[in-house]
Amino acid sequence: MTLASENRLAFTTTVVSLTAEATELETRVIELRQALAELDEQIRAVSGALLRIHGEERACGQRTE
Repeated sequence: MTLASENRLAFTTTVVSLTAEATELETRVIELRQALAELDEQIRAVSGALLRIHGEERACGQRTE
């Protein structure tokens, strides 16, 4: 094998490896975005529940701090 063909093979191997890694990273980013969206929904639900509880306490004349 000549030096040029060895370099070509090394270059091709590097490109394939980096492409696979980039694909894995893109998949992980998608997973993390989905997890963040789910967490945001949960935070909004808890926030809404707390606001409703606070409003109910005020309507009943209970002391809120």
